[in-house]
Amino acid sequence: MTDFEWNRGYLKSHPLKAAGVAAALTVRYLYTLLFLYGFEHKIAKGWMWTGIMAEHFQKRLNELQALTSVTGSFDAMVTSFQAGYLLHFAIPLALPIAWIVTIGELIVGVGLLLGFATRMNAAFGLFFLLNFSAGGFYNLTIPPLVLMSLMMIFLPTGQWLGLDRRLSEKYPDAPWFR
Repeated sequence: MTDFEWNRGYLKSHPLKAAGVAAALTVRYLYTLLFLYGFEHKIAKGWMWTGIMAEHFQKRLNELQALTSVTGSFDAMVTSFQAGYLLHFAIPLALPIAWIVTIGELIVGVGLLLGFATRMNAAFGLFFLLNFSAGGFYNLTIPPLVLMSLMMIFLPTGQWLGLDRRLSEKYPDAPWFR
């Protein structure tokens, strides 16, 4: 449980803590928007009932295979892991993965928006990010997003603003709401 309170007296007497909480909550809501946008985009483009996900996976596999022939040994090893991940896992299971990712983005986004099981939803979001990276979709946005995930896993942002505080009081032994 957290001792943070949303009242004028507490905020005035703890300005640094209040600023830190506000910054962490801002990060949580920006991260939330990423997942809600991902869900909306996949629904609007029909990812759950078309071959769009498989097309993206195949395109990335072709790019990785072209890179393998021109890179050094370590890069080739990383590239071959990503290619194998795509070839043996992601491409054959593209449609179920599209469903899992789309519904998962909705669950993570709504959970973080409401402050419901915040730490678990942040961990689920981290799982998505690591799988995107494993599939060869790594870029410079991944490390900051991983740090955002870790911040939400370790900080009680759902206790500060969200349903986690009330649910933790009602179900004190439940680990989901801490």
